Amino acid sequence: MTTRGVLYVHAAPRALCPHVEWAVAGVLGVRVSLDWIRQPAAPGTWRAEFSWQGEPGTASKLASALRGWHLLRFEVTAEPSAGAEGERYSATPGLGIFHAVIGVHGDILIPEDRLRAAMQRARKGEADLEAELARLLGKPWDDELEPFRYAGEGAPVRWLHQVV
Repeated sequence: MTTRGVLYVHAAPRALCPHVEWAVAGVLGVRVSLDWIRQPAAPGTWRAEFSWQGEPGTASKLASALRGWHLLRFEVTAEPSAGAEGERYSATPGLGIFHAVIGVHGDILIPEDRLRAAMQRARKGEADLEAELARLLGKPWDDELEPFRYAGEGAPVRWLHQVV
């Protein structure tokens, strides 16, 4: 059983780029050479995209391999496959790493125990429910990564095709 996914390195200092490639190669077990382009949202950093294929759980292994570098901004996605939900990992220096389970229609699936805990914190006045839900949906990570997602001129274009 295999799944597919994409690694988006949104911003990496130049000196870190070969280390990212080595980490990804170590997870996938094949030589990896990413096409690095300048990241206009953070001068002096580089960005790359890499489509991968592997066993379910590969996205978590990639995220784990990359999470130790504080200056790295990245996302790893895995498509749902037979017997496995999809996943999304987002990481920023300031927020750390976010993980979401993704259903077959692309929606974030939040476990009920996490929803119950958020409601309980809000009921006790420890947190704002809207802020808790936004965090469960990864909004702080999306807000911080959005300027980096648009690569600017010269970025590779990924065409999406709908199969009916």
